[in-house]
Amino acid sequence: MQVLVVYGSEHGGTAGLGRMIAEAFVARGIPTDVGDAADVDDLSPYDVVVLGGALYHDRWHPAAREFAVRHFDELSRMPVWLFSSGPLNDSARSGGIAPVDGVRRLANRLDVRGHMTFGGVLPPENATYLDRIRHRHPGDYRSAEQVDEWTDRIISALLRLPDPGREASEPPDSGLSLIND
Repeated sequence: MQVLVVYGSEHGGTAGLGRMIAEAFVARGIPTDVGDAADVDDLSPYDVVVLGGALYHDRWHPAAREFAVRHFDELSRMPVWLFSSGPLNDSARSGGIAPVDGVRRLANRLDVRGHMTFGGVLPPENATYLDRIRHRHPGDYRSAEQVDEWTDRIISALLRLPDPGREASEPPDSGLSLIND
């Protein structure tokens, strides 16, 4: 089984989440590539895709949206999970934030297996006056524990799926590959 984790990230917070997710897969023995959604043209090597996007004004990052459109046919034939990042507070730690409307519609069209909204990152040096007015608090609200728990749920679901590409006795490869990095 080969996993692809791709993301649309503006300032690196969502890219960091993508790497955390990919590293969690690799730590559990599942070969995984990770990279920017704008840099991926071929999904043929992959059995599973995890696609994420940063949220800005209740919209997913354009690179994540464009990836989904560009690869819609392929994605609709494979297991797909989606993630979003954005809340600049601890609200995402409960795991109960529903996807924004555009992501929810995409999830329904692709029949994705699941979605998670993770907390975002706003470095203090990047916080603007408007951020403060809108109650966007500088800090790193991502949770490694939440990422690990979510990745474990994905792996549990994958283990219940048939894997025609691997014999039962064949051990999985392990390794993390960075795309264009």
